[in-house]
Amino acid sequence: MITVVGTGTGAPPQECLAGAELVVGGRRHLDAVRLPEAAERIVLGPLAPALDTMAEYLDKERRVVVLASGDPGFFGIVRVLAERFGPAALDVRPGVSSVAAAFARVGLPWEDAVVVSAHGRDLRTAVNVCRARPKVAVLTGPGAGPAELGAALALPGDAGAAGSATSGCRATAAASWSAAPRGGAAHRYGPAPLERVLVVASALGSDDERVERVTPAEAAARDWGTAVSVVLCLDESRALGAVRTVAGPSAAPSQWALDEGEFTHRDSMITKFEVRALALARLGPRLGDLVWDVGAGSGSVAVECARLGAAVVAVEKAPDGVERIRANAAAHGVDVRTVHGSAPDALAELDDPDAVFVGGGGRELPDIVAVCARRARRSVVVAMAALDRVPAVRAALTGAGFGCDGVLLQSSRLAPLPGDVTRLAATNPVFLLWGARNPVSDEGVAQ
Repeated sequence: MITVVGTGTGAPPQECLAGAELVVGGRRHLDAVRLPEAAERIVLGPLAPALDTMAEYLDKERRVVVLASGDPGFFGIVRVLAERFGPAALDVRPGVSSVAAAFARVGLPWEDAVVVSAHGRDLRTAVNVCRARPKVAVLTGPGAGPAELGAALALPGDAGAAGSATSGCRATAAASWSAAPRGGAAHRYGPAPLERVLVVASALGSDDERVERVTPAEAAARDWGTAVSVVLCLDESRALGAVRTVAGPSAAPSQWALDEGEFTHRDSMITKFEVRALALARLGPRLGDLVWDVGAGSGSVAVECARLGAAVVAVEKAPDGVERIRANAAAHGVDVRTVHGSAPDALAELDDPDAVFVGGGGRELPDIVAVCARRARRSVVVAMAALDRVPAVRAALTGAGFGCDGVLLQSSRLAPLPGDVTRLAATNPVFLLWGARNPVSDEGVAQ
């Protein structure tokens, strides 16, 4: 039997070590306890040699104790041990996780929080989750700590931001965020900045414990050392949230491809819901993704992608279009970053997206699609009305290494006529082309 002891926010109970013949753990865990005199001690580095030694002890029915941080079943060593030795070989005694402790320190419930691990993983997933959700806990690691996360999340123009992180949000002068309303109907059709505060919890449970509330720019400008336990990223205006029945992030919306009447738009210049439905299916927006909506118009695609959990950047050249995108994001309670500018130039300083939707049909469309296709990690979807643009757009997608497919969407909607009868009213036909790369593997988001 392997006894796995979570240290919680302090040292484990000493009685857990009684009779142990092999004790395995990180150096700080081993140094914090009094080991039995006859026990062998292994400081964890590479896991494989430690696992082999543990197997030898188990074969001889000798007692093994593994010391771990917090709750070892939550992004911890229990997974590795269960895979090697089987769950029945484990006696797990969890401690208080750093996530639970950090939320306790700031007096917030966390059943509705999203927990994402950046330890040994690409930071971009954590960044995109923080952009999209109001309550996130980030498990940090080397090269993915508060400074890097802060640099990625700092708003354009924030003083003290220490440049852009590798996968961070690069600043553009014409960029802003529009978000869920902060105070009722007065904000329904007005822009609101995406405001996040970082709570950096270090050395939880020790005499050196620190819990500091900073802006992303302030976090980016500091050296935080190696004692960081967890970073909370909060939109404090929404940090309490509503009473929940199911834990985890908000469930996916029950409807998508919303009716055009759900959005503010100009003269029916909006991606129709039939087109939006297929575009969303091919984009596949999800939590941890970054999606571009290029030539966003009313932002209907951007808003729908944000409702499905993705972080979204909407690029629009018309000033009144930018205001409509902000209004629609606020009305639907989602965070959407707006960039006022013309593609492809406006795309240069943006982070690489997972998926891109491109709308419009000007002469520059093939060039815009080519730029998007070079940058997109997974998929590009293009909607256009002009038949003449189809060959060039298809060439732009295939030239970037995408497989390409597409359809001509023609639909007719039920429409009333006098005399209590109904006719079919045809909508304008739209070409929808899409290109896809090989799937990118999921990164560790706990939901």
